[in-house]
Amino acid sequence: MTLPQIRFIDKDKDKAKFFSTLRQRVDNYFKEKKLSKHANGKMVLKTIILLSGYILPFISLLVFQPFFGISILLWIIMGLCLAGIGMSVMHDANHGAYSSSHKTNRWLGHTLNLLGGSVFNWKLQHNLLHHTYTNIVTHDLDIQDKVILRFSPHTRVKWVHRLQTLYAVFFYGITTLYWALLKDFLQFARYKKDGLNKNTSRQNNILLLKMILDKVLYFTVFLFVPIGLFNLPASEIIPGFLTMHFVAGVILTVIFQLAHTVEGTTHPLADETGTIENNWAIHQMNTTVNFSRSNKFISWYVGGLNFQVEHHLFPTICHVHYPEISEIVKKTAEEYGVPYLENITFSEALISHMNTLRRFGKLPDINEVLA
Repeated sequence: MTLPQIRFIDKDKDKAKFFSTLRQRVDNYFKEKKLSKHANGKMVLKTIILLSGYILPFISLLVFQPFFGISILLWIIMGLCLAGIGMSVMHDANHGAYSSSHKTNRWLGHTLNLLGGSVFNWKLQHNLLHHTYTNIVTHDLDIQDKVILRFSPHTRVKWVHRLQTLYAVFFYGITTLYWALLKDFLQFARYKKDGLNKNTSRQNNILLLKMILDKVLYFTVFLFVPIGLFNLPASEIIPGFLTMHFVAGVILTVIFQLAHTVEGTTHPLADETGTIENNWAIHQMNTTVNFSRSNKFISWYVGGLNFQVEHHLFPTICHVHYPEISEIVKKTAEEYGVPYLENITFSEALISHMNTLRRFGKLPDINEVLA
C-alpha cells in the first residue's frame, strides 16, 4: 500500500507571497552579516560538551565503580546529555544543517545510534512525514495515537484517554527505550508496506542487518560490558540504564509536544481529492508553536527546538541562528497577516500541552461527529 499523496493549494495569492518574501529576507540577513547558515564555534563547543557529558560519566562508572547513589546521578547526567545530543547535534546533522560537509553531517547524524535508533527510519518519519505534513494525522506519525495516548482530534476516543494527563509522562519516559528495542523494526516494516522505503530488496537486507548489529552493539556496550566485563552488579546497572532512558525520553517527548500538541495549533485534514487548501508555509505557521524564545539556557539546551516555527520553515539552517532570524519571521508574518504562535515561557507551554491532552481526551471522536 502506498501512502496517499497530499497537495497544498493556496487560493489566497497575497498570503502566498509570504514565504518567498521571508526566504529572501533571511537570505539577505546571512549575506549582510557574512555568516554561514551552518554551525559556528559555539555550536562546536556545545557538541563537545554534550558528547563529553554522555561519554565521560559512563567511563567513570566503569573505572571508579561508585556506590549506587553516585552511579544513578551519573546515569541521570547521561540522560540529560543524551537528550541534548538528540535535540542539538543529531537533529541538525540529519537535516543537513550542522555542516556544509555531507560527511560531517553523516557522522554526527549517527549520534542517533547513542540512543539506540536508526538514522534511515528517523529521516523518513521526521524529515519527510513530520516536516511535510505537520499535524496531519493520516501522514504525520509523530501525532498519531500511541497505545493509550491521543494527540489528534481526528482519531477515536477511548475511555482511558480521559486520564492521559495522569499517565502521559510515564509513557513519554519509555519512548527512547521502546525506540531502541522495537520501534525501528516496526517502522522498517511499515515504511516498506507504505511505499516510503524505495530501497531494493538487497539494500533493505543490508539495512536490516546493520540495524540489528547496531542494536546488538548498543546493548552490549551499555549492559554486557559493565556487567559481564567489569563485574558491576546488574542490580545497579539495569536501573541506571533505565533511568537514563527515562530522563532522555521525558525530555525529548515533552519538548516535541510543546511545539505541536498545544492550544492554538490546527490539525487539518485533506479533502476527498487529497488537497489541503493552504499554502505549505502558512500551514507550518498554523501547526507549530514556539516557546521560551528569550530563555537563553533553554534555547542552548534544546537545540533551538523552542524556535520550532523557524525550524519548520528553514530546517537546513543550524539552530544557533534561530534567535536572530525569528525576529525576521515574526515581523514578516505580521505584515502578511499570518499567525506567529508562541508561548512566552516554558511553564505556559507545558500547561497548554496538558490542557490539550485533557481536551483530546474528552472530544467526541471523528466517527461520532460524522455519523
